[in-house]
Amino acid sequence: MLTTRLWMGAVLVVLTVGMLVGDQWLAPVYPFLLLFQLGLSLFACYEFIELLGNHRAPQAATCFLGVAVLVLANWLQIWIGSHERIWLILAGILAGFLLLVFLYEMAGFAAPNRSVERMALTWFIIAYVGLLPCFFAQIRWLPDVRTGDWSGSIRLALAAFVPKCCDIGAYFTGKLIGRHPMTPILSPKKTVEGGIGGIVTAILATIGIDRIAGSVLGESLVWEIGFGLTVGIAGMIGDLAESLIKRDCQTKDASAVMPGFGGVLDVVDAIIYSAPVSYLWFVLLK
Repeated sequence: MLTTRLWMGAVLVVLTVGMLVGDQWLAPVYPFLLLFQLGLSLFACYEFIELLGNHRAPQAATCFLGVAVLVLANWLQIWIGSHERIWLILAGILAGFLLLVFLYEMAGFAAPNRSVERMALTWFIIAYVGLLPCFFAQIRWLPDVRTGDWSGSIRLALAAFVPKCCDIGAYFTGKLIGRHPMTPILSPKKTVEGGIGGIVTAILATIGIDRIAGSVLGESLVWEIGFGLTVGIAGMIGDLAESLIKRDCQTKDASAVMPGFGGVLDVVDAIIYSAPVSYLWFVLLK
């Protein structure tokens, strides 16, 4: 299991670094980020729908369409040029899908048949795997990021690797010295010691990436510690949030597409949940 995790983790790291470096020379289109985000988001949407099962199925077609449109809408930034306006567009798209979900149920309504549950699940999936990743994508287009400037790539590296380093640190610390369960029912293998080890690892990863790759956090140890701490904690909450979903659906992993890790949702859960926190840090410090 550990060997599989290590080689699969290495592959994911290489692919992510390749995406960040390759896109640096293809600004402002960033095609590799587009392929990554669209592919992962749609597959995560598929996994989520499969987890729920037929007895509480959302509007599958609306979910896929909503996720795809939200992801693709980020690339309107190329032509719009206004970072503030793109968020208005994303909010408008989300509101439009809120209406579409209602219209979908109205069109086929004949008798009480769990319409409210389907609508709620559809909105949740669109927001979870469609809207949250938008914060990750928009880090690429922060107003002070210029063509040829590596700051966008460094910020994305921090947003991706810090929560995952927290996960890795928690895993190994928990294996070595974990004694006290953090969430005995929700995720029995997670320990308090592992959580502390994960946060320390997240902080060290932030300092390492920020100092080696080129500072985007103001060359301040205080900001680096603050970033690692908050993004690491947000990532842990994202991991536990997905554990809640899987526990409620009585499934161990979202799928088996990622050997050693489970599914796409199991890999990106911490990143998409911590993406708004990372984005907020970069906006405040730009």
